[in-house]
Amino acid sequence: MVRPHALTALLLLFATAAPLAKTWAAETPADLVSRLSLEEKAAQLQSAAPPIPRLGIRGYEWWNEGLHGLARNGPATVFPQAIGLAATWDEGLMGRVGEAVSTEARAKFNAVGDRDPGRYEGLTIWSPNINIYRDPRWGRGQETYGEDPHLTGTLAAAFVRGIQGPDPQHPRAIATPKHFAVHSGPEAGRHGFDVDVSPQDLEATYLPAFRQAVVEGGARSVMCAYNAIHGFPACASPLLLDETLRRDWGFKGFVVSDCDAVDDMTQFHYFRLDNAASSAAALVAGDDLNCGNAYAQLPAAVRRGDLDEAMLDRAVVRLFEGRAALGALFAPDPANPYARIGADAVNSPAHRALALEAARKSIVLLKNDRKRLPLAGTTKIAVIGPDADALEVLEANYHGTAVDPVTPLQGLRAQWGEGNIRYAQGSTVAEGVPVAVPETALRTGVGSDAVQGLIGAYFDDPALSGAPRVTRTDRVVNFDWDRAAPAPGLDPARYGVRWTGALVPPGPGQYALVVGVARCFDCKGHDPVRLWVDDKLVVDDDGSGKALEAVLNFADTRPRRIRLELSHTGEDQGVRLQWRAPAAPQLAEAVKAASQADVVVAVVGLSPDVEGEALQVTVPGFDGGDRTDIALPAPQRRLLEALAATGKPLVVVLTSGGAVELDWAKAHADAILAAWYPGESGGVAIAETLAGLNNPAGRLPVTFYKSARDLPPLVEYAMKGRTYRYFEGEPTYPFGYGLSYTRFDYGAPSVSSAAPKAGENLIVETEVANVGGRAGDEVVQAYLIPPKPADYRGRQADRLLLRTLVGFDRVALKPGERRKVRFTLSPRDLSQVARNGARAVVPGQYTLFVGGGQPGEGPGHEVTFTIEGQQELPR
Repeated sequence: MVRPHALTALLLLFATAAPLAKTWAAETPADLVSRLSLEEKAAQLQSAAPPIPRLGIRGYEWWNEGLHGLARNGPATVFPQAIGLAATWDEGLMGRVGEAVSTEARAKFNAVGDRDPGRYEGLTIWSPNINIYRDPRWGRGQETYGEDPHLTGTLAAAFVRGIQGPDPQHPRAIATPKHFAVHSGPEAGRHGFDVDVSPQDLEATYLPAFRQAVVEGGARSVMCAYNAIHGFPACASPLLLDETLRRDWGFKGFVVSDCDAVDDMTQFHYFRLDNAASSAAALVAGDDLNCGNAYAQLPAAVRRGDLDEAMLDRAVVRLFEGRAALGALFAPDPANPYARIGADAVNSPAHRALALEAARKSIVLLKNDRKRLPLAGTTKIAVIGPDADALEVLEANYHGTAVDPVTPLQGLRAQWGEGNIRYAQGSTVAEGVPVAVPETALRTGVGSDAVQGLIGAYFDDPALSGAPRVTRTDRVVNFDWDRAAPAPGLDPARYGVRWTGALVPPGPGQYALVVGVARCFDCKGHDPVRLWVDDKLVVDDDGSGKALEAVLNFADTRPRRIRLELSHTGEDQGVRLQWRAPAAPQLAEAVKAASQADVVVAVVGLSPDVEGEALQVTVPGFDGGDRTDIALPAPQRRLLEALAATGKPLVVVLTSGGAVELDWAKAHADAILAAWYPGESGGVAIAETLAGLNNPAGRLPVTFYKSARDLPPLVEYAMKGRTYRYFEGEPTYPFGYGLSYTRFDYGAPSVSSAAPKAGENLIVETEVANVGGRAGDEVVQAYLIPPKPADYRGRQADRLLLRTLVGFDRVALKPGERRKVRFTLSPRDLSQVARNGARAVVPGQYTLFVGGGQPGEGPGHEVTFTIEGQQELPR
């Protein structure tokens, strides 16, 4: 039966629909579904649902993304990547980011008008990614909230509530936590691997964040994963979709498959002989919506007796209820509470300020010897490193088009003045990986009139005919123009650009020039590009992507004439003029810049070009988007060593999607900041932090290990030896770690009962004080250390779980200010998971540490209590 609010929404929507649709004004979703043919039902269960004009139902594309800002649909606010948002440890901030994402989604949806929304224009946001980042080698770990279930679940629930808004009857958008469940690499083989996860690890690590997102966050949609669990593909798993999600957690929304996951069940899992049977199995298990087109075979499954048509009815009703609540089932309704959200909401001043706030809060200070930071205002700084001026490092993956992005180099120039900044790229990100040709190697004009960069002429015509609409100097050619105009007055879908000037190699040697075009993966055609060097055509690609590189030998450093042309007529997303330059001259350029400065700021780390989803890259340290090693890539290690050898103070700014081995930097650098992939305002936040205008208070959401050798193989999903909860070794920097420019102190914590009964809440209070000279934020963390369990003979057994986060709160304190912080620990917070997956509060003596990090890693104190009795808890 349809809920009353859904019926009301239908009545309102039909009131403004076409006259023909008014015939169905009193119809419930179930009534509407009863009027559909078998083929129409199957079509509605695929991600590109076609319109049904006779019922007034508009077409709808379910696929939209909003991981850290509305993605893949032109200009939008780009927040720090999800792992950076997690480093803020700020639940309230996450809710505000979610609200911003769905507000911009509404703005884009409203702009569609009467047209059917296409891909990335809808209101069903396939975010957040809340898989546990169990191993730093997984390339998609950057999309997650880290390695801890409690931190992940709390932030996920806040993000979901922000996306969906305060009114369950009228969600601003619908959030879709993914990938349910037990999915965290490796990327190779992800479409067909079977996870043999223990019941204990499943319940204790892999499911809690999803439960929190559904039960506390109220998520109205969930995405099932590619992988199988115990022989059942996740999208056809009765254990996951029926028993756990719907029965145990009371989920009432709809489930969507990861893209082509149902087809994977046939092609890679060999679960069924054909897509008709695989689709039937997925639908019966509870996967309502298929991202892809495998569900087109559902009518065949019904006709041959594999499936009851009632299963289709059930799924379409769930989907129609969701669309009706959103106001996306029929023609646009001007009475919808979000109908007035307009284009000015996209990247609004408030959202830009929020992106900067998030970037500031995400930065983690890992080291600050002799209080090297903050830097003095008159300091001459050498800004060096392959990530110092890289747009892709700001945006990460699953991103929108940043309107006015600020790289670290630009941020430091704005903060200290261009005359106080020396810049050199220094190296590539990794062996064999091209990076954008830096401004130092591009020249326009001669003599005293020469400026860095190339002249860009922007044309209305992709054939570059006539006069250019806009002519400007582009400092570098490194642009993201996904569904965005490259210059004012141009059509985002149709333009041409010609860049001219000179390439100035830093030294003799072999150079590979690469024209990087960000291809849209599902387009029929791609943008052609051409590159001339000294008037010789060296790259002539017709859009096939097969001729985008030229290897040239330069005997000297004289300027070479260069011309690059791009003809944009498709959906490709931008262009980069890149190179692989010889190492020696780049290193010499970096050392020279360092010698002219008072301090070196080295912006090093990884990039979305080497870590991410299903990448086509295989170079030392990286394979298909995953890492084979967690060390800083060799070219950057050599760069840091050369910079340290100059004797100048060395500040390392690490940009990455996860943990990187930092033992060398910990021993030799004066200061280290972890800045993640910091979003559109990342350069501003980094500069402000270095200058002391922002007091860093981010905390690590992952463990920084010393070596990949400390970890089990990536393919193993057992949690023993992984994450701070089960890792018994010594990390370089532990989960929850982070320093400040001020100091904090804690009073002894108190608990509401020294002997609580199993099943009771436990309240813990502590006082935290800012005892330093600067205002700053402290992240108060509470860790539970459980008693050792007894083995089957009644003797104490080895404890697998070492400690676990059960509470956190980010508080802002002025110098000398004190504040009481309270955590209410529920029975679930105090529970343990047995080997068979049963969860219970068990008797024994527990230790609770409350402080500025894990026990022994920050100021704080312990308190003990003894639980009496035992209580089983529902899963």
